[in-house]
Amino acid sequence: MEPTENNLDRIVVKADPDLQDLLPGYLDNRLQDIAAINHALLCADFELIQRLAHSMKGSGGGYGFDGITKIGAAMELCAQGQQAEGIKEQVQNLKQYLEKVEIVYD
Repeated sequence: MEPTENNLDRIVVKADPDLQDLLPGYLDNRLQDIAAINHALLCADFELIQRLAHSMKGSGGGYGFDGITKIGAAMELCAQGQQAEGIKEQVQNLKQYLEKVEIVYD
């Protein structure tokens, strides 16, 4: 049986079962970050965006979400350069990542 397009679009992250209670909240917090970053963009608060992005960069890999780490690192650089369009692109990347990520506990 061929994989469906939906299956091809999934990002599977293998996680320790001990993190099962923490990971949904962690991912929900990233959704809240998207809202905070979009608001910060309206206010041109690049310092806040940089802090949020730095936090994502630091925490993503620790939970097994290397994609969040990469997005956070790219967004942090954009915030340092006050590159609003680059930040918007990374916010979109984060949103897509969160929509596609699937956690498998093993």
